[in-house]
Amino acid sequence: MNWEAVIGLEVHVQLATKSKIFSGASTAYGASPNAQACNIDLGLPGVLPVLNEKAVEMAVRFGLAIGAQINRYSIFDRKNYFYADLPKGYQISQFETPVVGEGAITITPENGKPRRVGITRAHLEEDAGKSVHDLYPGMTAVDLNRTGTPLLEIVSEPDMRSAQEASAYFRQIHTLVRYIGICDGNLAEGSMRCDANVSVRPAGQSEFGERTEIKNINSFRFVEQAIEYEIARQIDVLESGGRIERETRLYDPDKDETRSMRSKELSNDYRYFPDPDLLPLSISEELVERIRSELPELPDARQERYTSTLGLSDTDAAAISNDIDRANYFDACLAAGADPKQSANWMMGELSAYLNKHDVTLTESPIAPEMLAQLIARIDDGTLSSKTAKTLFDALWSAGASGNVDTLIESLNLAQLSDDGALTQIIDDLIAANPKQFDELRGGKEKMLGFFVGQVMKATQGKANPQQVNQIIRDKL
Repeated sequence: MNWEAVIGLEVHVQLATKSKIFSGASTAYGASPNAQACNIDLGLPGVLPVLNEKAVEMAVRFGLAIGAQINRYSIFDRKNYFYADLPKGYQISQFETPVVGEGAITITPENGKPRRVGITRAHLEEDAGKSVHDLYPGMTAVDLNRTGTPLLEIVSEPDMRSAQEASAYFRQIHTLVRYIGICDGNLAEGSMRCDANVSVRPAGQSEFGERTEIKNINSFRFVEQAIEYEIARQIDVLESGGRIERETRLYDPDKDETRSMRSKELSNDYRYFPDPDLLPLSISEELVERIRSELPELPDARQERYTSTLGLSDTDAAAISNDIDRANYFDACLAAGADPKQSANWMMGELSAYLNKHDVTLTESPIAPEMLAQLIARIDDGTLSSKTAKTLFDALWSAGASGNVDTLIESLNLAQLSDDGALTQIIDDLIAANPKQFDELRGGKEKMLGFFVGQVMKATQGKANPQQVNQIIRDKL
């Protein structure tokens, strides 16, 4: 039987506020366990939550970026369950009336066609704490630093049909939230994670199959691997005559498998009701319009500008626009007067290789975009050849902020040799030393031209102007 997968993702985005969603406690990463959990986070008697306005603005910002409905009126609910890392015995979330309503994004999986993925809702909620099971033998430790950290939970429609599409969707959300500045996107620190709802059905069937939920996946690769495993597992169960149980599962990347955690709760199990300590949230039209006016150029618009206006290839435009740091670096190169195509080539080539080699991020690069733009300008005006430009790039990387393009060109003697007389003498000497090869060139063996150009470049340590050398040799013919 042919099977079709049906996939939806719930992406949890940690909002980039300095304090928590209902208290003034810090959200900074890396503090000692339980050092950043205040009385409000712990739900001690007599304390009252106070909503963080910045968290609301960030939720609205996301909703506008995906063209979603912004609900002017919304309420916070209590989601009731009991677990060691939830000290209040409930989580403050939103259920029936979230801040952000229906919207959509378009994804393009690798080697795939663009697909529109609907977004059902995006609601604000507080994070729970963290249970640590491997610190003390036979015991579980609880760290409540994350308790109360503001989250935006983005719930997709079940519109994805492959693990590759789900991974592309997760990447697209990651790109978008970093672009609009509501999340740093650091997966290793837990700034983003997702739950995957997966089911399978016979191809052509309209009714959904029973689904399972894979919890807390925090890597693009793991999203794909977990879903692929779960699809194969469900198909195997159904083809063996079994049935899929609605349950929550955990993905183990070391064994590349999903394992059952518990039976899946339904919304009724959480006994949602409006939180009596929080007033309904009313969002004004003026606030929405102010946030709309502050939205930056979004990834799709940037990619379109790079291809239609600047003439970049689809591949380069996508690679640059899909990362906010690369896009900003590229635009800074252009602002400094660099050629767009050369800027893209240097960024995706030499610069990317050095960043990988030295294990640094683009924002930590010792070569500022203005420095790269000046290097490109020296190629354009004939001062540097492609070889000496790479030598200069290496010197700039080592010099860092103190590096100066023109000073290094002079001190390292990297300027191209473009003296007609000097180049002509070198070429005459080479022709005299290689008469057979020159006769072959004169006879139409064009590859001999490359031989002579290479010999000139070797004799000048790569500093000869290749175009000038070509012309002098052709004049000799």
